[in-house]
Parts: sequence; structure tokens; C-alpha cells
Amino acid sequence: MRQSEPANVSNNTISTPTNAPQLQAFTEVVESRRSVRRFTDTPIPDDVLRDCLRLAMLAPNASNLQPWEFYVIDSENKRARANKICMNQNAAKTANRLIAVVARTDTWHDSAKQVLREFPIQPLPKKVKDYYAKVVPLEFARGPVNVVSAAKWGLTQAVRQVKGPIKSPYYTFDDVKNWATNNTSLAAENLMLALRAHGFDSCPMAGFDEPAMKVLLGLGDDHHVVMMIGAGERADNGIYHEQFRFDYDQFVKHV
Repeated sequence: MRQSEPANVSNNTISTPTNAPQLQAFTEVVESRRSVRRFTDTPIPDDVLRDCLRLAMLAPNASNLQPWEFYVIDSENKRARANKICMNQNAAKTANRLIAVVARTDTWHDSAKQVLREFPIQPLPKKVKDYYAKVVPLEFARGPVNVVSAAKWGLTQAVRQVKGPIKSPYYTFDDVKNWATNNTSLAAENLMLALRAHGFDSCPMAGFDEPAMKVLLGLGDDHHVVMMIGAGERADNGIYHEQFRFDYDQFVKHV
């Protein structure tokens, strides 16, 4: 699913360091989001789901290459099989919508070309054209038996010795997979917050049989199911316990 609609935010409502009109609403969305395990039968309207997915795809992502896909499992037969693949968790079985969040490791090349076609400034600035036509392919290239990866590794080490810090290119398939899944996870978080803002809830699930889910959805080796998301209206017994987090200072270090 692609989207190109402009953000519906006026310049008069954008928060600044001295005026944050959106802070209270955002805080309420974040603090009220819970991993809901049971949902009611209330449906999520198609237009609401579409808006939530649109907001998901506004997530930050490296070089705007958008390596994600969302599979909304609507077929009754596939939904029954998907519930089983999700270990028959309540968050899957009772969800009004079940969504597979998928990272793609094979779309970067076509996405780079699409960025050049759809870039909002035309004619294309030279640095933009050079970046997507030259730098991006070099970043991802591995070559036969990873011969290009080895060359990139040696060049990167040499540059670090001479010029100092440099961003590491992607050397291996796992590097590209990590890149794709990291970016896709950002979109998944946007999706869950968007659902909460619309009055619905969600539960991200890692407890599922990924190979079986890929077979069900017809996915290949370059598709990676990052998580399953069950979504719907929160049931009265949908939250199993009070929310708690470890101490702030345990995780935040000023260095």
C-alpha cells in the first residue's frame, strides 16, 4: 500500500518549543495505548483503517525507501488459519482486524527509482540524483559471493583510519534485513498510535510461526514478518494488569 496524500496539519497548529498545542493529546494517546489481549465485536471502519495505515507510512525511514508492506487479513479462511499460526492467542482470535507487518529487503532498488520519479523538486537537484542513482546502489550492493561487500569493508576501514568516523555500508544479507525490519518497526508503532487516536486498540505479537505465515500470505525469502498486530475496540477484560515500567534512570544515561 502506497500513499501520497499530504499531511493534514496546518502551520498554525505545529508545535514549537514555546507553544505545544498537540502535547496533551499526544500524551494521552501514548499513555492510554496498551497491548490489548481481548477485543469487542465492534468493527474498525475501512476508512479508519486506511487512515491509520496512511499515518503508519508517514514514519521516518532511511532515505525514504519505505521497505514495508501491510497485509490486512480479511479472508475468513485465511483469518482462521492465521489465528492458528498466531498460536490462537486471544489478541489474534478476538481482533476485528489482523495485520501482518512485513519488511522487504528486495524493494530498495525500485524504491530509489520511484523517489527520483516522484521527488517534489523538479528538475532534480544533482545531489539528489547522485545519491539515489549512485550512493544507494553502492550502499546495498554485495555482489557475487559477497565480493563487493569485502571490497566495501576494506575501503570503509581505510577511510576511518584517514578521515575518521564514516557510516558503515550494508555488507551482508543480515545487514539489509536489520535495516528493513528497523524501519518497518517504526511504521508499526505509528500504526498502533494511530489506532489509539481513533479510539481503537492493538496488540503487537511476536508469538507466531513466521514460515507458516509466509506460506499463508504467499511471501518469499525477501519478505520478513516483523510482527502481527491485532486491532479492535478494547474489551472490558482486554487488559490483563496495570501498566508499569522500570525506573527512568535505569535506561537513560547522560554521557
